[in-house]
Amino acid sequence: MRILSFIKGYRRDAVLAPLFKLSEAVLELFVPIVVASLIDTGIAGNDPGYVVRMALLMVALGAAGLIVSVTAQYFAARAATGFAEKMKNALYEHISSLSESDRDRIGTNTLITRLTSDSTLVQNGINMFLRLFLRSPFVVVGAAIAAFTVDSHLSWIFVIVIPILSVIVALIMSFTIPMYRKVQGALDRILSRTRENLAGVRVLRAFGKEDDEEKAFAGDLSSLNDLQIRSGRVSALLNPLTYVFINLAVIAIIYGGRERYEASLIEIGAIVALVNYMNQILVELVKFANLIVTMTRAIASGRRIESIFSIKPSMADDPDTVDKGTDTDDAIVFSDVSLTYMEGGEPSLRDISFTIRKGEKIGIIGGTGSGKTSLISLIPRFYDVTSGSVSVFGVDARKWKRSALRSMVAYVPQKTRLFSGTIRSNLQWGRRGADEGALHKALEESDALSFVMDKDGQLDSRVSAGGKNLSGGQRQRLAIARALVKDAPILILDDSFSALDFKTESKVRHAVLASDSTVILVSQRTGAMMSMDRVIVLDKGRVVGVGSHDELLSSCPIYQEIYSSQYGGLNEKA
Repeated sequence: MRILSFIKGYRRDAVLAPLFKLSEAVLELFVPIVVASLIDTGIAGNDPGYVVRMALLMVALGAAGLIVSVTAQYFAARAATGFAEKMKNALYEHISSLSESDRDRIGTNTLITRLTSDSTLVQNGINMFLRLFLRSPFVVVGAAIAAFTVDSHLSWIFVIVIPILSVIVALIMSFTIPMYRKVQGALDRILSRTRENLAGVRVLRAFGKEDDEEKAFAGDLSSLNDLQIRSGRVSALLNPLTYVFINLAVIAIIYGGRERYEASLIEIGAIVALVNYMNQILVELVKFANLIVTMTRAIASGRRIESIFSIKPSMADDPDTVDKGTDTDDAIVFSDVSLTYMEGGEPSLRDISFTIRKGEKIGIIGGTGSGKTSLISLIPRFYDVTSGSVSVFGVDARKWKRSALRSMVAYVPQKTRLFSGTIRSNLQWGRRGADEGALHKALEESDALSFVMDKDGQLDSRVSAGGKNLSGGQRQRLAIARALVKDAPILILDDSFSALDFKTESKVRHAVLASDSTVILVSQRTGAMMSMDRVIVLDKGRVVGVGSHDELLSSCPIYQEIYSSQYGGLNEKA
């Protein structure tokens, strides 16, 4: 019902479409009667004028049918596309409101499938439903009633045949509907594998796994093919079975009609009309069967979309949220913070407590899996703490309005992500409408100005999706520049120098640290920690050391171990 509510605003179209299709059906039901009259009165009576008039009437009925049919298609398409637009917008907005934990639990592939193929199937289902849900039953019943007006004796054939055809359609649909559901599931698996392989094509090639993935893909495709063939074979029975009974009915009409014609109880035109009505019933039953298949897939897709709508965001703004902090010298305060992802498994962070002052430059270091990215993800509230609290400028992160909180933070993620457009448009993600001076300053501080100015389009040079037309180092420097353009009070760099050489890293790091912002730098390199005011050392989700570089070299075994692994000993200088 939630999904159907999106038809609001297009109710007039949703009503007019089936009404016009109903008008089309009425016009079609008149055609066999006109044909019968043309044969029995015009041709049998040798009246050319009457034949011409009936022929013109048939042309008029055809033209009127075409007009109402096109009109019905227009309203049905308008309602279906308008419905789909509203549903997709609402679905995208709902997905955007979900937290990182929610999206981690659902999966990116699932969300994309719901927004694309499932939404399209629902749209097609709405379109088909509006066009056929009244027309097909009306034509079947109307043809049977019209047949009784032509000849009540032979019309009992319709009473016998229609239930038999309905049972055939129902039986075939009962087998094919579950099969089509399995086909959709198999298609989802293929789409997921394709998306995963295309995103990780470099890894596939690096490990020489192309043949393995091709075999796996071929296996999934073979399963899909088998399912489609099996469902196709069952569906293929529909036409021959229905045609057998329709043709048997036609034979019965012709045979019975001959006897009644010889007895002068019926005219030839009436027999032709009955045969035409029988053929109309056949066509409409086949259409109705296709409608059932389409609606079954649409309903299944609609339920899957509804399952996304039914997920309540685990991270929503409370009515009493604030959009600014208090007057305090403390920029960030972690108080006994613990974090467990997706409410299961071992905690990623345990009992974390520290304070970062305004304008302070903080380094975070630790081994792989020590919780560095998890920790900084709590500051802009990508995740909520499992226990404890994180305060930003004197206010608990959960009490901030999320948009206001994130406007206070400039974030460079560990995995660089640029968007299709231009260098200018990517930089202006940091601050909409930033002028040339701000952009050039950020590019200069990130050591990206030289390569940007060397491009033919300079700031208006094209950037492909994901920044694939740039090197890793160029993408990383542009991501840093994008954060600098934002000029936020808090700047977080999550291992953002990994693609830079030591010289470039040093230059960019010193430019970043010269700003007035509170800077949090996550890095694997102890050399980057030497210029930080304080360094937080993490190990297995716990803080095992806090202090300056020199203090940690003399007091923190974990930091000593990291430093020694990079520089060969505690007496070596970076």
